[in-house]
Amino acid sequence: MKAAVFLDRDGVLIEDVPLMTRWDQISLIAGAAQALRYLGEVGFKLIVVSNQAIVARGLLRESDICAMNRRIAELLVRDGAPPIHGFYFCPHHPNATLLAYRQTCNCRKPEPGLLLTAAREHDVDLKASFVVGDRLTDILAGARAGCRTVLVQTGAHDAPLIETGSPIHDVITPDHVCRNLGEAAKWILEKM
Repeated sequence: MKAAVFLDRDGVLIEDVPLMTRWDQISLIAGAAQALRYLGEVGFKLIVVSNQAIVARGLLRESDICAMNRRIAELLVRDGAPPIHGFYFCPHHPNATLLAYRQTCNCRKPEPGLLLTAAREHDVDLKASFVVGDRLTDILAGARAGCRTVLVQTGAHDAPLIETGSPIHDVITPDHVCRNLGEAAKWILEKM
């Protein structure tokens, strides 16, 4: 089994743009590709796990998210990152506009479903892995999956908790807090 670094997408790899629906809104966060290169060079699998409630709101289709993720992967590689091993996203929301996506699921962070699925499909050792996110719900999902966690302050790190299907009662503190993915990568490499 391999270790992975699970990465939130918006606010960690790309600028967090509310209701991003167009490719021209995609902007890599400075230093993200280089940080991924350092993590990839030592053998971490790089897996993106992201809530995408924009699908539940009817503003994009799941296929649009997949196309956007492919574009993000291309931009990262263009800037020197290794290929991403997988993109996983949750299209659901407990109060979705589209009834087909209105559900309480195990894949919407803070639930660990995306991490568990990715770990199974990529033969990942969760206890040896890390989650990097910009929201406490990312951190909680990582902790629930048994990973070490890093909160980066490049996105919505101080925003209110997202809406979930059930109240969040867990009190969670990330294993590390830093300014950006570059600093997160440095800390992760020190913990190997």
